[in-house]
Amino acid sequence: MSIFIKTLRRDLKMALRNPSSFLNPLLFFVIAISLFPIAISPESHTLSNMAPGIIWVTSMLSVLLSLNALFHYDYDNGVLEQMIISHHPLPLILLAKTTAHWILTGLPIILLSPLLGMALFLDSKNIYILILTLFLATPCLSLIGAIGASLIVGIKNSGMLLSLLILPLYIPILIFGTSAVSQSQFNLPIDGQLYFLGSVLILSLITSPFVSALALRISLE
Repeated sequence: MSIFIKTLRRDLKMALRNPSSFLNPLLFFVIAISLFPIAISPESHTLSNMAPGIIWVTSMLSVLLSLNALFHYDYDNGVLEQMIISHHPLPLILLAKTTAHWILTGLPIILLSPLLGMALFLDSKNIYILILTLFLATPCLSLIGAIGASLIVGIKNSGMLLSLLILPLYIPILIFGTSAVSQSQFNLPIDGQLYFLGSVLILSLITSPFVSALALRISLE
């Protein structure tokens, strides 16, 4: 676990030296949600019905905006090649880097979501469900996104390509995440949606680091 902790600490320190890498997606998250009441309607009933979809779509896009920098800095400096040829297990290193990405992007989104949920007139019960679904799903977004980022690490200006690779994989998570909050608003059971998100999280934790490591080796050959 020492290499995991060292890699995690290193990535967090690097992000603090370049705060725009994680602040820009969070600013996009806040600003984009703030524009919806202006563009659609200021009525509480309309906004509360649309709030799950608004927050979930902007969360997904915010994570997607930050994925492009997940490996590019290490690739440009030659550190990524050293990680691959080192004796340390590459999947564990990539899991540490993905964890750092979630701490800097997914965790702030979870912390900001109650305030933005209240701004969109969600009640306390539905805000709790929103936080729970984001807590289950944002690690999946980072883990799945790491696979796409590994595939295009050597390609410059690859933001559009990354979106095309990752967005289809995000759609099931988006559907079940928004469905859980929407059904909670009508007092309908949401166990199935939560089980699905939990299953995707477990599956992503088990498989994503190994798939990302394989994709990274292929990309750098």
